[in-house]
Amino acid sequence: MEVITYPTGAKRAILVITAISCALLELIDTTVVNVSLREISGSIGATTTEIAWVITAYSIANVIVIPLSGMFSNFFGRKTYFTSSVAIFTMASLMCGFSTNLWVLVFWRFIQGLGGGGILSTSQSIIMDAFPPHKRSTGLIIYGMGVIIGPSFGPLLGGYITDNFSWHWIFFINIPIGTMAAYLSWKHVPDLSGVEKPRIDWPGIFCLVVGIGSLQYVLEEGSSKDWFDSTEITWFFITAVTFMVAFVIRELRIDYPAVNLRLYRNFNLLMGNGLNLLIGIILNGTLFAFPLFAQLSLGWTATQTGAFMIPGAMISIPAMIVVKTLQEKIGLNPKIIIMLGMVMTAVPLILISFSSPDSNSSNFFWPFILRGFGALFMLMPVLGLATAGLTGKDLAQAIGLSNMLRQLGGALGVALMGIYINQENAVVRSSLIGNISQYNPQSTETITSYTQTLQNSGMGPDEATSAAHQLIDSALSKQQLLISYDHSFLIAAFTVLLCVPIILAIRYKKQPPSKDMDMAH
Repeated sequence: MEVITYPTGAKRAILVITAISCALLELIDTTVVNVSLREISGSIGATTTEIAWVITAYSIANVIVIPLSGMFSNFFGRKTYFTSSVAIFTMASLMCGFSTNLWVLVFWRFIQGLGGGGILSTSQSIIMDAFPPHKRSTGLIIYGMGVIIGPSFGPLLGGYITDNFSWHWIFFINIPIGTMAAYLSWKHVPDLSGVEKPRIDWPGIFCLVVGIGSLQYVLEEGSSKDWFDSTEITWFFITAVTFMVAFVIRELRIDYPAVNLRLYRNFNLLMGNGLNLLIGIILNGTLFAFPLFAQLSLGWTATQTGAFMIPGAMISIPAMIVVKTLQEKIGLNPKIIIMLGMVMTAVPLILISFSSPDSNSSNFFWPFILRGFGALFMLMPVLGLATAGLTGKDLAQAIGLSNMLRQLGGALGVALMGIYINQENAVVRSSLIGNISQYNPQSTETITSYTQTLQNSGMGPDEATSAAHQLIDSALSKQQLLISYDHSFLIAAFTVLLCVPIILAIRYKKQPPSKDMDMAH
């Protein structure tokens, strides 16, 4: 009989603060670069297409290393692996800031992503292991708050730093924080007890790296290359499928898998990861679409858009308290909490889908506050249900799998939203353009009015007519975008319903509370 003890008081607080600070460092960095791409491309002489690799390289490295974090943590020891991940992330940040060439920057962003992926999953397992099973929801909520707040603050922070200093400082700012985090990690993060050093499954790692890396590349770059009309995307997709199938076969056949896929025999983990994938698609897809919608259809600036997203992220703090109370004090079934989260996620999307050209930030404020609550209600209980009963190295592997699927879900959500909006644009435009003809009195009257106004301002008849048609085309394009985005938000709201059968299938057995010291055989 083995006695498992958990840290308490100041020791637990320092451990949790260290882990969540490192996670926030990584999560903010996933979005902080986005608003600075124009300045970076101008500084290092890269095209718009080339500069996208700065984000793509980081995302690919992230999604490759996340599922392997559990194995690396067991092999090197959790303290050593986590501290090394923070150190690699910090060192790569420094080198990114010093980069003067596109491909040097892309290389260091890839290295930064490898460190960041290790931070993300390991910090989550550290936080969860700091609490006994009956209080694990507290750790999940703290981590979930970071998952939501980090990416939301990234664009605003990136915009401020770039506007007031230079793009190099979006990387340099990581140095003091990362150095302190590495010190605290080495001093306070404990190793897992009773973990044997695993054998390294090199063929499995190779298949995973090639398969997941290729799939992430397809999801990141497919939209800009017209998907399967591109030979490059087609070959990367075939490569992804081939190597992922080989990876699954390999991992199920050997005794020392790099990623323990046998954990999916746990029905709740299987269902929970499926739910994580869907939640990633819904939340990231809509988070990708709204800034574009606000800027292209409503004329907001990037800073306005970034600032608007902050209250919806900050609401996760009171939402965290509510979820904690519902789970720990009231003992509400987490499946009911997830269902409430679905409603609070779907309703704002339906409200946003009725946007008009006159919509402003006041129309979206309360829907985004409600969405902030809904996101936390959906995210937090899911992992708790999925990982119930798992501890130690199995818990670390399960968290890695869950994070990988949420990351892939996020990339898939962005890709699917982009495909839908592009297709809907064509459909809506063909529907609207039929109303602009000489047989429609309203359109001919508008064109005549524009032409007359332009002639009065000094243009010749032909020039004024051409300019009037351009104004009509511009108004049509803006209207088609607005309708397409409205439709995409409505589709996303209905997609939430796909989560219902998965939630109902998850098994939940209420556990009686126990003391902070649990007994395990």
